Amino acid sequence: MDSWPAGTLTFLFTDIEGSTRLWEQHPAAMRLALPRQETLVRAGVEAQGGRVFKMVGDSVYTAFPTAAAALRAAVAIQQALVAEDWAVWGPGGFPGLRVRLALHAGAAEARGGDYFGPPLNRVARLLVAGHGGQILLSGVVQELVVDQLPNDVQLRDLGVQALKDLARPEHIYQVVAPGLPGEFPPLVTLASRPNNLPIQPTALVGREREVAAAVALLRGPEVRLLTLTGPGGTGKTRLGLQVAADLLGEFADGVFFVPLAPIRDPALVGPTIAAILGVREAAGRPPAAALQEYLRDRQLLLLLDNFEQVPAAAALVADLLAAAPRGKVLVTSRALLHLYGEQEYAVPPLALPAAGATPAVDALAQYEAVALFIQRARAVKLDFRVTNENAPAVAEICVRLDGLPLAIELAAARSKLYPPPALLSRLSSRLGLLTGGPRDLPARQQTLRGAIDWSYDLLAPAAQQLFARLAV
Repeated sequence: MDSWPAGTLTFLFTDIEGSTRLWEQHPAAMRLALPRQETLVRAGVEAQGGRVFKMVGDSVYTAFPTAAAALRAAVAIQQALVAEDWAVWGPGGFPGLRVRLALHAGAAEARGGDYFGPPLNRVARLLVAGHGGQILLSGVVQELVVDQLPNDVQLRDLGVQALKDLARPEHIYQVVAPGLPGEFPPLVTLASRPNNLPIQPTALVGREREVAAAVALLRGPEVRLLTLTGPGGTGKTRLGLQVAADLLGEFADGVFFVPLAPIRDPALVGPTIAAILGVREAAGRPPAAALQEYLRDRQLLLLLDNFEQVPAAAALVADLLAAAPRGKVLVTSRALLHLYGEQEYAVPPLALPAAGATPAVDALAQYEAVALFIQRARAVKLDFRVTNENAPAVAEICVRLDGLPLAIELAAARSKLYPPPALLSRLSSRLGLLTGGPRDLPARQQTLRGAIDWSYDLLAPAAQQLFARLAV
């Protein structure tokens, strides 16, 4: 695997639709059917010169040197899966396996028997948009294969769709081939449920473990309120948005993002939520009562962002949860709401190399903090590369910044002016150095000092005085 070129490859991912339910209802059949499914997938991949490089649960991740070979493999795999008599493997009402496949192409790096890079995140998001029995292609793959299609294969244009990764929309195509089903429900994208989740300018780097953990908590029937906590700059908002996007298909009445950063008066939280949901106030009726009535029979998820500045509104959250038995609330905050039944998830820093360690260059980007630094550095300096000479400085920068996404992004933005060793030497005055964040972000996210000021301003006067004295 390490000998594979780190250029543009085509990735084919597969997974089983509804596998959790199948394991619960037909565990004996799944133990027999799953190895058979893996055998069929491997056979189709290897016949076209591809390789299986990872298996995660029932998902199979494969890579191909060309898009045309990946497409031929996808069609052969799906035809074999559809033709399989699954009743042989699982008698007693076993419905069989419905497998979805997705293809996307892009530049990735091969390290330690695995692949890394944005294309892998993209194809994973494309995969979960599909349905069992379906093959989906990204617009990039369509461009690569459109002139090399087998005679009996066609591509159906499904339009431009906003995927759950909240990055740029994707032009999606469905493969139509003999022996395969052709009609499917609408894709599971941001358009499949009511929502106001904002599209993000960049893809989420890392955080797979954190997203999975938070999603699992909110899927639990006993968790109605989950609060993502952490200091400023930890990436709570971005994590919360991705968690909400991943849960979109599980809330029939939608997922709604409520930004509370502009609000300081707790009395405005209810009207702000009502405005986003489109709840109109009735004459002579308290706004909170109208909001509770609206939510009573709805199954939706509210993402309340930056709750730390309106802690007195926690009582409203408790009232809304009591009024909406099928609803749930996800909160991002620097402090807990201190409500009964509240579940906390402390957002950790990005994964870091050990302090003082100097990992090999090809292993350094496996750390989330370093991967984020590299991505943001390349945004301002296209030829930025991690080399044997600058790798120790890049690693030390991320360690010195404690793996905090905001600080790392601000530091990486300075890569246009300073090489990593020079940037590291200037971190002793980081409040003056880490400035110049994007102008379309809130002021608290444009500088490290702004992030600290935001927290300081939320303190009571006595606490502010204490910190001033400790600073001496």
